[in-house]
Amino acid sequence: MKTQKSKSRRFTASTETIVERITEAVLEQRLPPGAKLGEEKLCEIFGVSRPKVRQALNRLAQNKLITLRPRRGAFVTQPSPSEAQQVFDARRVIERELIERFAACATERQLAELDSHLEAERRAIVAGNVALRNRLLGTFHVGIAEFVGNEVLTHVLSDLVSRSSLVTLLFQTSRAASCSSDEHAALIAAIRRHDIDLAIRLMDEHLVHVERDLAIPAEPASKFDLHAALSIVRGGTKRRAAA
Repeated sequence: MKTQKSKSRRFTASTETIVERITEAVLEQRLPPGAKLGEEKLCEIFGVSRPKVRQALNRLAQNKLITLRPRRGAFVTQPSPSEAQQVFDARRVIERELIERFAACATERQLAELDSHLEAERRAIVAGNVALRNRLLGTFHVGIAEFVGNEVLTHVLSDLVSRSSLVTLLFQTSRAASCSSDEHAALIAAIRRHDIDLAIRLMDEHLVHVERDLAIPAEPASKFDLHAALSIVRGGTKRRAAA
């Protein structure tokens, strides 16, 4: 009976808990890009079976936070500097055209929506909500594309923003995120005046700044403590894996 009870206590971490804990560790940069997430060690840390760990890893892979490599295992996603450069190059080409069109015909209702979006960005930044601030900073750009009304360009930009958002999620500092939001405010001001040339210049500079402020390492981290990374929460206090 004691063995059965100890086993029932051991298998307490839910899939959601595992996903949340790994996501938190990645966002707080306790798990570096390129870090290997060994299934056996994760089973030990969370006190769960291998199928449950695999279920959590598959969900994280869907969210692009980890990469599953056949016969090698799961790794925290490691975007390359070259990939990031190509994505931002493509964004500059597309967003230059989109901002020119939007600045010429933006309505006060659309600008009011952007103002509300900007307030949400700033609240997320102040709260230290990395995932939310990252999503809002990206969807600001997609929102402008939607206002322009070209569905094809919106779809293409949405995909590019999604790819660049993973990079900013992993490598953008709080200071850089705050600067990015300030630049969104300057963009809104230029658009409100229908100053097309200024809006184009500000958008170009903004995307250059976002890319420049990303510190993407060329090589994956070789040393880290998986157990320690998943046992620490905000404020530096430890908690049990099954909490």
